[in-house]
Amino acid sequence: MTKRKMFFRMITASLIRRRSRMFVALLAIAVGATILCGLVTIYYDVPKQMGEQFRSYGANMIFVASAQSETESEVLTEESMNEALKYMKKDQLVGVSPYRYETVTVNEQPIIAAGTDLDNVQKTSPYWYIDGEWPSEDGQILVGKETAKLLSVDVGGRLTITYSPEALENPDQPAETDAAAGEDAVTMNFTVTGTLDTGGKEEDYIFMSLADMAALTGDNSRIDVAELSVSATQEELNAYVEEITEKVPAVTPRLVKRVTQSETTVLSKLQALVLLVTIVVLMLMMICVATTMMAVVTERRQEIGLRKALGASNKSIVTEFMGESVMLGAVGGLIGSFLGFAFAQAVSMNVFNSTITFRPLLVPIAIIAAMAVTGLASLVPIRSATDVDPALVLKGE
Repeated sequence: MTKRKMFFRMITASLIRRRSRMFVALLAIAVGATILCGLVTIYYDVPKQMGEQFRSYGANMIFVASAQSETESEVLTEESMNEALKYMKKDQLVGVSPYRYETVTVNEQPIIAAGTDLDNVQKTSPYWYIDGEWPSEDGQILVGKETAKLLSVDVGGRLTITYSPEALENPDQPAETDAAAGEDAVTMNFTVTGTLDTGGKEEDYIFMSLADMAALTGDNSRIDVAELSVSATQEELNAYVEEITEKVPAVTPRLVKRVTQSETTVLSKLQALVLLVTIVVLMLMMICVATTMMAVVTERRQEIGLRKALGASNKSIVTEFMGESVMLGAVGGLIGSFLGFAFAQAVSMNVFNSTITFRPLLVPIAIIAAMAVTGLASLVPIRSATDVDPALVLKGE
């Protein structure tokens, strides 16, 4: 039998003989490793999970036209918007909603109409509550709740919308009838598929597709603003702003600070909390392991004294006790790595209602960390084992 096999057999036999005490230490290590792995998994998945949650509060970046002078601005077009989007990672781009606003007339009432990509609005503004259905084809619109009350229109109703460039040039003049709105006036009929409730200014607008807005105004060359929902960190968002500003002169990107700053603040506090809890758990695990190993050393004082009397060196005694603690750490770390993933999965499902990805690299990291912690916690008890005086122990003192 080789020395290595003999050493392994000695360690396992010692652990089995004191299985009640060692089970307590193993349980502490496994629990500590479970919480450690779970918190580390949460620590790395929290930004992603929280980012997805914050995306439900709306866009965190906007594109506007770049100012040429104090009185002029370039026209923001879909072409320049798409050029700017090339510098952003596709997997981080949740949605892009371009908006174009025009003043139209409905029942002689001036109303603001917004043309947009209604499919992407559902991604950038998931908080919108629709009573009815989203428009699915041309000729269908959403009407804000307040505008619907003003116009006395319900879901399924019809609205006649008139766009007159002359009315825009003379906004102080009273609204005219559709028939007298001007030679360039365009009138179109729309079906209301839903009413919009957001608690914000959107309730005063009418929303239609960009194609319908282009047909109504006869111009599809510009947009006023583009709202973006980007799943990225504050640093990545700042990098996008700098790069787009430098490489796409026609577009000025801006961050929606109330969203990005809130996200950064919450994430930093959560990660600090996870780090603090991890440190506390590691300290408690070390205390438990140290206490258990100290009790084992005290229990084995006579055995240690006899071995030293027979010529055993301090190095061999230290190696044996350290081997026991490291083996406990390895087993506890292995168990804790899988239980930690289950713990993190349960937290993610209950808090964020989403799953997390298993990280295989955490298994060896958990084992190494548990072995290191148990080895460090065993230093003081093992040091006391080397201080045993065989003469005093064999006398029964």
